Amino acid sequence: MATGLTGRTLRRMVAGGVAAMAVLPSEAAEIQVPPGDRSLAQAVAAARPGDVLVLGPGLYRGPVTVDRRLVIEGRPPRSAIVDGGGRGTVIRLIAPEAVVRGLTIRNSGIRQEEIDSGIFADRGGDRALIEDNLLENNEFSISMRGAADAIARRNVIFGRRDMRTNDRGDGISVWNATGAQALDNDIHYGRDGIRSTSSHDNVFARNRFHDLRYAVHYMWTDGGTVTDNLSEGNVVGFAIMYSRTLTITGNVSRGDSAHGLLLNFANDALIEGNGVYQGGTECVFIYNANDNVISGNWFEGCPVGVHFTAGAERNRFSRNAFVDNQTQVKYVGTRALDWATAGQGNYWSDNPAFDLDGDGIADMAYRPNGIVDRVIWSVPLAKLLLNSPAVQIVRWAQAQFPAITPGGIIDTAPLMRPPPQPALAAASPGQSLASRPASPDPVRPIGEMKE
Repeated sequence: MATGLTGRTLRRMVAGGVAAMAVLPSEAAEIQVPPGDRSLAQAVAAARPGDVLVLGPGLYRGPVTVDRRLVIEGRPPRSAIVDGGGRGTVIRLIAPEAVVRGLTIRNSGIRQEEIDSGIFADRGGDRALIEDNLLENNEFSISMRGAADAIARRNVIFGRRDMRTNDRGDGISVWNATGAQALDNDIHYGRDGIRSTSSHDNVFARNRFHDLRYAVHYMWTDGGTVTDNLSEGNVVGFAIMYSRTLTITGNVSRGDSAHGLLLNFANDALIEGNGVYQGGTECVFIYNANDNVISGNWFEGCPVGVHFTAGAERNRFSRNAFVDNQTQVKYVGTRALDWATAGQGNYWSDNPAFDLDGDGIADMAYRPNGIVDRVIWSVPLAKLLLNSPAVQIVRWAQAQFPAITPGGIIDTAPLMRPPPQPALAAASPGQSLASRPASPDPVRPIGEMKE
């Protein structure tokens, strides 16, 4: 027979309920925080979890550590300036689900070893939300270190320009932050736009990058996506190193001075539907990168379309467009590699092909390189002889007797028409610069600031 609750059990349940009610937070409050040297830090210390701290126009001083679940919001957006005075990190988040929204955050310290940042989502700051801020003159603008599932979105970032490139921090730095996302940010200056190191399953989408070393830089990071980003006027657009199983789609590099896409020990990636235009050296540089699918991309107007070095194996090329590059492919190995997959090759703008059966595939295979190219790569001074009768005889002989062609790239099913260009290709250069808001108080050198 079932027994009822004993008096002792009932008393324990009542006591437990009272204790649980005692620790429940009261209804979240919206607290107006006036400008001042210590007002923000004092408001954070006095707030309850879930409170919303509203910062009005004016100057607030950092550093501030947020150790509970709070929303810190500027109204009107970006009119509240939180200034670090050149010391340490301006705002550090060490509690989960903290939100920093609509602020201007500037003048962190400059110590790279301490990762001085405008906003730092530190270990414990899981699911932090950093959105709609203007960050200026910080060493690292936004850092996510050990903060899982943190999000940085719709921020405008202006990194430092008064230091050597390697001494500057990154716009968004991600380290050991599984599931971190950077969405719709506009990043100018500094070292790298977004750098992900030793992390997993990050999402970087619809960001804009200007005047940086690398727009996106991956190191030892697996399983993420890089989608619909625009890199303009950087040294390298998308540098993927020592990383696996990434999905890189719909991105555009325009006018980057070295490479649009760089793959170094990058394996098992899907690289599809991207565009590289007017790269200063090579549209794509591939070194010891294996088992990648490179499909449906557009490479145009570079001195070299793809520089493909020995040590890169089992990569599958198909449906890419090589348009008006001075050298479509530079391959320095000796093996013969077929750049056609499942009966579909690539489009080559310099291929004078015929398609008599109308199937969209050229009737003859295409070779982007020949004996003369290999000689020039080995002995650059041989360029002086390009128009000589001897070189013309070698080119003619190779065309008449393909068996004498050395190993290299061959496309056995070249396309007659190119694939569609990425949608971002239509964006006009510099268009995203217009998204910069007016700063309510111009940035001044640290030495000119009053305490």
